[in-house]
Amino acid sequence: MSDDADIAAWLSGRLPQDWFETAPAVSVDREEIVVTGRLAVPDGTEGGTAATRRAEAGRIARFREETRPARMRIADEAESLFGRKVAWGAACGQTEELFTNLATPVMTRLRQPQRQVLDTLVDAGVARTRSEALAWCVRLVGQHQQDWIQQLREALSGVEQARAAGPR
Repeated sequence: MSDDADIAAWLSGRLPQDWFETAPAVSVDREEIVVTGRLAVPDGTEGGTAATRRAEAGRIARFREETRPARMRIADEAESLFGRKVAWGAACGQTEELFTNLATPVMTRLRQPQRQVLDTLVDAGVARTRSEALAWCVRLVGQHQQDWIQQLREALSGVEQARAAGPR
């Protein structure tokens, strides 16, 4: 079982069943586990009005406050089991909020043409720093190349399976 599947399975068994309408989405990378669950939409808030958004945000805020001690206990357990920090989020209707999560520094070497791209984004006010500009670029690639990124992930999953099936 892959690390991701193992973590998701553990969380599925550990999380209270009444927290979310469906199984939470669990996203895992080398440093962090992000658990995002869908909450029930408040009664009488169908539609896309500003009042609906406020009701959804209120439901998320209530969930965040009421579950904080339990979420922290579960996070502590998961961190010691899996060696990664745990972040939480919730979605309600069209509103989604990610609670505290990591912003991990990543060392990179860029040549002048790439640095000039980042500097242009900073100079234009798109980002305040080169770091923000690089994060903006990564988000943009993730947004516009989702299918290709998913194909890469699936290919890597196949490589992991082949390695696991190989000689030890």
